[in-house]
Amino acid sequence: MEYNLDYFKSVLKKWNITLSQVQERQFITFYQMLVEKNRVMNLTAITDFNEAVEKHFLDSVSLGTVIDFNKNDNLIDMGTGAGFPGIPLKIIYPDLKITLADSLNKRVQFLNDVIGELQLKGIEAVHGRAEDLGRKEEYREQYHFCVSRAVANLSTLCEYCLPFVSLGGKFVSYKSGEISKEVEDARNALFLLGGKIEEVYKFQFGNHDLHRSFVIISKKKKTPKIYPRKAGTPSKHPL
Repeated sequence: MEYNLDYFKSVLKKWNITLSQVQERQFITFYQMLVEKNRVMNLTAITDFNEAVEKHFLDSVSLGTVIDFNKNDNLIDMGTGAGFPGIPLKIIYPDLKITLADSLNKRVQFLNDVIGELQLKGIEAVHGRAEDLGRKEEYREQYHFCVSRAVANLSTLCEYCLPFVSLGGKFVSYKSGEISKEVEDARNALFLLGGKIEEVYKFQFGNHDLHRSFVIISKKKKTPKIYPRKAGTPSKHPL
């Protein structure tokens, strides 16, 4: 089957990104694997190619319009699900070292299959909850960036994600809709966890005028060892 990448490439061009033939094949193969696996496992509600390009691929990669990734940077994608935004970011920025983390082992197995098929290097998929991984030395405060497209309130996400960020690094939350109150409500969590809101970028793109925000939080102090709290607590009782 032929896939038309003209729209994809035209938006990327506006972002000063040019796809190589290898990258084009990687995105198409990723899409094919996603749709195939989705027949037996719930990975995404978006299976139309053009919609996947816009709502998964472009949405994931749009982070590069506000963050300038360097060769030595590393990133953890918390609650990655079917691999968003981590795998599209890895395809576009092959030097970026990435950890994909998810609490469902079946998704992690799928991600490992994708990593192998796309021949991606410097990327791993790990199984575990944020509350557990965030207490392990090999992950805690080891990353320049933590990103998440997960659906949860910002206070909860901060407790999940800031423990992974090294001092001076950033946690970036992908958000949609009106977020002003959510940002305001997260200030206590940020104070307790060692973070500070650096910027909130709001923009829209695509044929459907997708409204997207990036909440960029800088890590100013080490996160106290009592955080993250035990599994389930951050979502039930946000800071």
